[in-house]
Amino acid sequence: MSWKHLFSQSLAANPERLHFAAHSHHLWPDASHAGHLAAWQDAAALADHKWEKIMGPAWSAAQQHVADELNLPDPETLCFAPNTHDFLVRLVSAHPVRPLRVLATDGEFHSFRRQMTRWVEAGEVRLETAPPETLLETARTGSFDLIFASHVLFNSGTILADLEGLADLARPDGPWVVIDGYHGFMAVETDLSSIADRIFYLSGGYKYAMAGEGACFLHAPPGYAGRPVVTGWYAAFDDLALPPGDVGYAPDGRRFLGSTFDPSGLYRFNAVQDLLRREGLATGAISDHVASLQDQFLQHGPMAGFDLLNPLDGGPHARFLAFQGDRAAAVHAALGDQHVMTDVRGDVLRIGFALYHEPEDVDRLSKILGQLV
Repeated sequence: MSWKHLFSQSLAANPERLHFAAHSHHLWPDASHAGHLAAWQDAAALADHKWEKIMGPAWSAAQQHVADELNLPDPETLCFAPNTHDFLVRLVSAHPVRPLRVLATDGEFHSFRRQMTRWVEAGEVRLETAPPETLLETARTGSFDLIFASHVLFNSGTILADLEGLADLARPDGPWVVIDGYHGFMAVETDLSSIADRIFYLSGGYKYAMAGEGACFLHAPPGYAGRPVVTGWYAAFDDLALPPGDVGYAPDGRRFLGSTFDPSGLYRFNAVQDLLRREGLATGAISDHVASLQDQFLQHGPMAGFDLLNPLDGGPHARFLAFQGDRAAAVHAALGDQHVMTDVRGDVLRIGFALYHEPEDVDRLSKILGQLV
């Protein structure tokens, strides 16, 4: 079945483009346009009073959508922000230990790596990294205040297998366990119900939630990180009657709020989630569609000079295929010259598949690639 009609505006905006970078900038469905307009219309009609809707029904709806996707027991453990970096900074600020002893995988995204490197330079952090295969063993044998790991590694598509094992190490006084779900949320079916009381989980709408920027979220377990040092006045929404000089915090996930933000991402997120529910497109169904396209692509044969870092094995899989080879950048550029969008990270060419692809698109991609490699 084709789902292109759900993305008619994005596809029509650049009809020559063959977009196989859904893992990078997922094309927006038409519903996101309606959500974006709704944000403007509420601002025009409600003006100052728009925040009653944003922090009321719009906020609650977004919380419920995320909680349903991750099987979280309590939607109120969730907070939203423009990006996940905001949450990282607030979370680290909440930990009393300095220097903070941090363990992470050796495949974390640039934003995390850059911030950690700068904190190391400043003496705020001592960082140790480990391959995802040995992360849990290293965590068990070391002494850490914070353990940070991507559920699905952005560069290789490797999936972290034992979230439960990491959660077993978590304590309110440390270590805190943070799972970065940016390439896992709505790409890999995820049930956090058994570990939600012990782990932090952060992700956003830019990738597979198809909502674009500005709709990132953090699940913060009760009893952990109660008073972030980096904080904005929205985090005191329940404590605005406190005497001047007292720094109060919301009792739930909103303790990680900052200050005034652009709410249009929440509107788009809710609009897209409502669309997916109407269409019966749960994460598992979309993953099945993507898996069939990935299998079709691989049936055309191996890419000469490249190694596939995340082969299909019948289990959960990233929404992209990661091919490592010396010619990754050159092939990426050559594909771009023919209006084929992929992306490259060092010597890894990533090809991302999505709901808006059909078998004919995969055949076209394979034909073009066959002329290049």
